Amino acid sequence: MTHIYDDGTYLDNNPLWHQEDSQWKAQQIKKIIDKHKVKTNTVCEVGCGAGEVLNQLTQYYDIKNNFYGYDISPQAFELCKKKSKPNLIFYHQDLLKEKTVYFDIILAIDVFEHVEDYMGFLRKLKAKGEYKIFHVPLDLSVQTVLRSTPIINGRKSVGHIHYFTRDTAIETLKDTGYEILDYYYTNSSTDLPVNGWKANLLKFSRKLSFLFSQDLTVRILGGFSLLVLAK
Repeated sequence: MTHIYDDGTYLDNNPLWHQEDSQWKAQQIKKIIDKHKVKTNTVCEVGCGAGEVLNQLTQYYDIKNNFYGYDISPQAFELCKKKSKPNLIFYHQDLLKEKTVYFDIILAIDVFEHVEDYMGFLRKLKAKGEYKIFHVPLDLSVQTVLRSTPIINGRKSVGHIHYFTRDTAIETLKDTGYEILDYYYTNSSTDLPVNGWKANLLKFSRKLSFLFSQDLTVRILGGFSLLVLAK
């Protein structure tokens, strides 16, 4: 599956490379950083894509904070390098092959569900920074399993090859050596505009149900992700 990031397939399927969600994602990241008062002198994103999440984060923090983005896709690098500035640098490289780098925060935002050896990836990533912030799509729910098409469509369009619930995501991080400091659900499908009456009906159902039981809503209706702060 890794060829889709090299041969242009991923860009063909996702021409904006998810930049439309980047401001929202940056807001979620800032929220958990500020809550725990995590030092932000050096912030690195692995699999930074078009680089817009980092670009948004630079607007929240002082110019003395330095941001670095790494991506293995040549198409992603072409998109993100245009956003470079003194405190925002992008590399067309594999972060895990860098031997001497170390950052205050490593961001892995919607990343390890794409990686074939995701547990090996997580073990190696741990040595690259003090704190890690993960954003993990929770693709497994009652409605996605019953319908099956959302999972298959996601596999074809955005390259998800591993599927998680809240519990399996957390246990995966623990199994690969991480200390979990905090986590909570995020849901772009309720926070951001959606198209079509079916999507709006599901959005309303998720919002209403989430008020009464977060875990049950996530497990049954799906559409949520998990934001995790770890060491």
